[in-house]
Amino acid sequence: MSKIALIYWPRKGNVEKVAGMVADGLDDLKPGVYAISQVDLTALADHDLIILGSSTVGADNWEDSHRSRWYDFFKQLENVRFKGQKIAFFGLGDQVLYPEHFVDGMMAIKKEFARHDVEFIGKWPAQGYDFQESASLEGDDFIGLAVDEDQQPELTKERVDQWVAQVRKESGL
Repeated sequence: MSKIALIYWPRKGNVEKVAGMVADGLDDLKPGVYAISQVDLTALADHDLIILGSSTVGADNWEDSHRSRWYDFFKQLENVRFKGQKIAFFGLGDQVLYPEHFVDGMMAIKKEFARHDVEFIGKWPAQGYDFQESASLEGDDFIGLAVDEDQQPELTKERVDQWVAQVRKESGL
């Protein structure tokens, strides 16, 4: 059986809620679901698929070790040796209050994983969103699933279900 790790941050909010929805869609594959403070990074090298979920935060939070668990995660990630794992992202943001930085957090994570021998999957179309800019855009697609629980919560379940089906297909699971 394939090993899947679903890693997210922050806890106790919309990111954790969406992580639960993604995990439910993969339930038959028994994914390990972890907040970044709970994951054993050395074990990630043994997984076939790694799904990472985050919220959008300001750049200072990504870089300041005193405020970001992602920073600690990235530092530990330097010691992990990957062997072609597939990596997928989901990100949460508010396209109305933060239209210039919508789901930027996914790209911050991708940049860290791009230093490793991994394959990125799970791009998601940018149609149906109303934002000005996003660091997580590549062409007409986000690098992963974009979720706006603040402005479009009625679309989340359908988007998650479609994206999970897409990730299953792209990963061969």
